[in-house]
Amino acid sequence: MIRPVNPYPVGLDLEGRRVVVIGGGSVAQRRIPVLLEAGAAVHLVSPEITPTLQALVDDGRIWWEQREYSTGDLEGAWYVVAATKDSLVNARVAAEAEQLRTFCVRSDAVTSGTAVTPAVVRRGEMMVSVLTGDRARTAEARDVVARALSESAVEAPEVDEKLRGTVALVGGGPGADDLMTVRGRRLLSRADVVVADRLAPQRPLAELRADVEIVDAAKIPYGRAMAQEAINEVLVDRARAGKFVVRLKGGDSFLYGRGYEEAQACAEAGIPCSVVPGVSSALSVPALAGIPVTNRGMTHEATIVSGHLPPGHPGSLVEWDALARLRGTLVILMGVKNTPAIAGALIDGGRAADTPAAVIVDGSLDGEVTHRCTLGSLSETIRDHDVRPPAIVVVGEVAGLPQVTTGA
Repeated sequence: MIRPVNPYPVGLDLEGRRVVVIGGGSVAQRRIPVLLEAGAAVHLVSPEITPTLQALVDDGRIWWEQREYSTGDLEGAWYVVAATKDSLVNARVAAEAEQLRTFCVRSDAVTSGTAVTPAVVRRGEMMVSVLTGDRARTAEARDVVARALSESAVEAPEVDEKLRGTVALVGGGPGADDLMTVRGRRLLSRADVVVADRLAPQRPLAELRADVEIVDAAKIPYGRAMAQEAINEVLVDRARAGKFVVRLKGGDSFLYGRGYEEAQACAEAGIPCSVVPGVSSALSVPALAGIPVTNRGMTHEATIVSGHLPPGHPGSLVEWDALARLRGTLVILMGVKNTPAIAGALIDGGRAADTPAAVIVDGSLDGEVTHRCTLGSLSETIRDHDVRPPAIVVVGEVAGLPQVTTGA
């Protein structure tokens, strides 16, 4: 049933309450992180889901029933999101929610549900919601508010026109949305297409215009992944179609982010490409855990090394024996699975087994945790705490420094 849009603005307390999302595509991917941030117990029903949502399932943050929607799925729900690509299914979901007196948002028909999702601007503890009854006008009004809150001048229309047909490689930082750069957020707000990794900040995606195309380029370790060639093709094709494309990654695009490969693909296709550096997780995550990768009088070098291939692998380019002889800090990225082999290679190469070490999981995110240990006990630490990516390993005397408070 289509209703006149005259909504009553209200804030919902969803902490610990059942929220049902029907559909596992890009809309669900945009909405679920915001629901989780509000503390909702999210139950997802869909035959298929995106790789990013799969990662949330694997981490136990949401519940997923891999099937089509059926009557009864909304029982006990406080709030419902109908986000399938089938308008008939969304209509059935909205009808059941109506019978249960549960508020429901329909992604395909704003005025056909019993609730409307506002455009949101967040600045620290302040949240501003905008509703106009028209998606385009709502997004425009939200952008005006966002710019005003950021105390930045409204850019001339010709600036946005210059972005059409171009690609921006944006480093999103370690994961927390407020650690993304101002330039990155500004360009993201102007994007027509966003090609996003699962480690990129997710909340800013929920603030984008409804017509922005989001391409899930998640690379789950040892799981589902979008091929790099396919990512390059999307960047080039969308830019050739006159779109402004933002490639949003976690950390920094040029540090194990394949950013140069993507910039090269754009250059070969004649597509203008800009780079927005990101706050690298290799430096920021240890800092957030109170571990400096260098410290005066203690370290004269810090080495960032990829652990995605184990020592001895024919494809590895790392000289682990040489690294073992260094006295400074080793920061190991993408090495959770291979940490036991790496620790063994470093000890065999001469690094003392009692060298301090630390494993930092979900750096910058709400679930961040640090496990301090030694090089010799790294394997047991990974196993005993069931450590899963994303996690960063730090080896060196700096990991044994006394804990300091580094939270905001």
